[in-house]
Amino acid sequence: MDVSTPVWLLTAAGVVGLIVFDFYAHVRTPHEPTFRESAWWSAVYIALALVFGVGLGVVWGWDHGAEYFAGYVTEKSLSVDNLFVFLIIMTRFAVPRAYQQKVLLVGVAIALVLRTAFILVGAAAIERWSWVFYIFGAFLVYTGVKLAREKHDEEKEEEPTGEGLLVRLVRRAFPTSTEYHGDRLTSVVDGRRVLTPMLLVMVAIGSTDVLFALDSIPAIYGLTEQPYIVFTANAFALLGLRQLYFLIGGLLERLVYLSQGLAVILGFIGVKLLLHAMHTNELPFVNGGEHVDWAPEIPIWLSLTVILGTLAVATVASLLKTRSDRRVAAREE
Repeated sequence: MDVSTPVWLLTAAGVVGLIVFDFYAHVRTPHEPTFRESAWWSAVYIALALVFGVGLGVVWGWDHGAEYFAGYVTEKSLSVDNLFVFLIIMTRFAVPRAYQQKVLLVGVAIALVLRTAFILVGAAAIERWSWVFYIFGAFLVYTGVKLAREKHDEEKEEEPTGEGLLVRLVRRAFPTSTEYHGDRLTSVVDGRRVLTPMLLVMVAIGSTDVLFALDSIPAIYGLTEQPYIVFTANAFALLGLRQLYFLIGGLLERLVYLSQGLAVILGFIGVKLLLHAMHTNELPFVNGGEHVDWAPEIPIWLSLTVILGTLAVATVASLLKTRSDRRVAAREE
């Protein structure tokens, strides 16, 4: 799929335009969004993603359209899991609910910039070295195994909760305040300019976005080799994440098997990448540098089926588990 420079520029301008619109329409005036507002705008962004996918399928073929939808669902699922960490970070910094929208929007903007850089690097590496798929595949299998062995609640508590290396360096390099001054990033205290916790929490979320990109970019490159699809699937998955945070905030704690579901998805995509790497093998110490003809290529329809099916099972199992736990707790009382 050959995407021209004007199409790339128009797409990037559209994504930036949506972020700017989001800021001026919802975030500029601090407030805690209602359930109705969050639900409405979450639906709008999901609808935009679906319409874009249909348009892409009509223009460039449904093979590419299916790749986009598989990538979008995967990236959206990984983004929901990331919301757990965002929740912990903002709880750690005691961010007032009215200001959390601004933090999340800045986090989305930072994530888009970082992931764009990773996408470009990944595309260049894939074009030059086909063996990169071995690295991507092995990393995803390792990540999947690690996720599968984690305990949902305990692991989330052990993840970075704000006081990471970058935040500590900022604290040491600049004077900081322990109190919020509205949604301002800096303020004047006792005659000197200081950084507020608002800026520190943005630094914390921005630094965790780097770790998130390490999982998401190899995962989607396991579903498509088209940088344009990788970028747009990531962009639409991140857009609307702010609204989704407020919409499913209470539901997040009930998705106890989400990590296990994502583990299956990442492991599956990792195996898919390893098989693809063998199919296009050029490493001299693997099959004498020849392609491994018996290595099957997993079709995109099967990938999409596995992804959607795994998410459905993980969600239903999570809700049944939490419902059962509440009934047991009620009986014990």
